[in-house]
Amino acid sequence: MPELRYRKVLLKLSGEALLGDQQFGIDDKMVDRVAGEIGDALNLGVRVALVTGGGNIFRGMTIAGKGGNRVAGDHMGMLATVMNSLALQEGLSRRGIPAHVFSAVPVPTICETFTQQRAKEVFNEGSVLVFAGGTGNPFFTTDSGAALRAAEMGCDALFKGTNVDGIYSADPKKDPNATRFERLTHADVLAKGLEVMDAAAVALARDNRIPLIVFSIRQPGAFVDILKGAGRATIVADS
Repeated sequence: MPELRYRKVLLKLSGEALLGDQQFGIDDKMVDRVAGEIGDALNLGVRVALVTGGGNIFRGMTIAGKGGNRVAGDHMGMLATVMNSLALQEGLSRRGIPAHVFSAVPVPTICETFTQQRAKEVFNEGSVLVFAGGTGNPFFTTDSGAALRAAEMGCDALFKGTNVDGIYSADPKKDPNATRFERLTHADVLAKGLEVMDAAAVALARDNRIPLIVFSIRQPGAFVDILKGAGRATIVADS
């Protein structure tokens, strides 16, 4: 058994990560692969919680960008994360992995409303936690929701699955001269204005001494490789 770098983690996925090769919606093949990798992590003895965005279905900023009500748009985006969370729960259940959805936005006929005490109880029983609804408040991103839940659950690290293998000085798909960072501090991310997560999420992780691990969710097996001390990622930590 390899020596694990982290034993209790929160994995943040963008809604776009669930698109797979599609233009809209949820790709079952991508959900199944993510579920499989979470199962592999559990087999190593790692406890895993999940937060997903909703951009594959709806972005609140879309309404705001057209001059509409930002609050209503954000509420719609929160509901999109509930749909993604249910899809992930089903993907895990198909593999025999116990998973429990908690939503910051009360939708009691669909899933349980989040409370820290109840979520910790379920986490300690060995279930994968799937957190929906962001923070439950408009004007906050699901990145902030992920940092908040990681702090509340006492996670060792917050993993951010992106489309590239770490943090770069610019978008490497647009700028061939972009520099990749192997390691940064939370203060570096904030000072350089690196857009891997919003400032509120980075500051919350910093204040709670939670490392950020930024890696490519497009690379099969990367999540588990990093847990085992290998793989390719940018680590944001203050020590």
